[in-house]
Amino acid sequence: MPILARRSLLAAATAAPFLLTGGRGFGQAWPARPIRYVVPFAAGAGILDIMARIVAQHLSETIGQQVVVDNRPGAGGNVGADIVAKAAPDGYTIMMGNTALVVAPNLFAHMTFDPMTDLVPVTMVNSAPLMLVVHPSLPVKTVTEFVAYAKQQGGKLNYGSGGIGTTPFLAVELLKSMAGFDAVHVPYKGGAPALADLVAGQIAFMIENVPGTLPFVKDGKLRALGISSAKRLPLVPDLPTIQEAGVPGYEMIGWNGIFVPKGTPADVQAKLHDALAKILKSDAAKKQLADLGAEAIGNPQPEFAAFVKQESTRWSKIIREKGIKPE
Repeated sequence: MPILARRSLLAAATAAPFLLTGGRGFGQAWPARPIRYVVPFAAGAGILDIMARIVAQHLSETIGQQVVVDNRPGAGGNVGADIVAKAAPDGYTIMMGNTALVVAPNLFAHMTFDPMTDLVPVTMVNSAPLMLVVHPSLPVKTVTEFVAYAKQQGGKLNYGSGGIGTTPFLAVELLKSMAGFDAVHVPYKGGAPALADLVAGQIAFMIENVPGTLPFVKDGKLRALGISSAKRLPLVPDLPTIQEAGVPGYEMIGWNGIFVPKGTPADVQAKLHDALAKILKSDAAKKQLADLGAEAIGNPQPEFAAFVKQESTRWSKIIREKGIKPE
């Protein structure tokens, strides 16, 4: 065989495995190394961080590779999301996202990425309601009393959240609009420091995740007034929903889901999805999440993608109608 022909055959044989693996390297089936798991909020900053760490532990065991949680807080989750959006689309950078991700373009005047096109939804991890809590010094014991008191204060009450665009922020803004009162937003780097200030009496109220608020409620350091879902939460069956306690039609459910950079190979997305779905349908994960007042999901990728698009449309409309301005 002529030398040129032998060289051509050798080159083709060498390139074929590389092409078949989508350019990820010869003989390297995903995952071949540790995975970076970006959480766009501070460590301990609410249910998103808690869920991320539960998933990380199970995912590491399932795929046989270390899954490293990397907290990158800032700008209501945009700092971490931007890192993931611009990461190499090779399946080794994933992210836990929530409502803040899809509403960001409506609340921030200058975005460095487009969450609807630069990030790909993989599966929803969980859904969970939130809890309306106040400092015990407030002379209110029901949602109706709270709304009346807030109106009397003429917009002087302050509330905290993990930042503009976060689920707790949106939950309060929705309540303000539907109940007809005003309040001052105090942004924090996460739910944990905001709750600490609420317990200390530096702010008046919050609508925050159940795992973060419930221990303080049980210790008498905070007073719970209502749950944000349409149905009562089994963890606190005696606590009424906000809508049954005075604000008809009010409902706010938090959710968390896994996203990857645009361009991540379809086969890698499928493997990641299957691993996550297996985890979230396991009895162990279901119980862990239920103990935190959350429901494990692990839905099909197209279903989650449609949900994310629906959430973006829904909140764009609400933000526009309520006159919430970008910052």
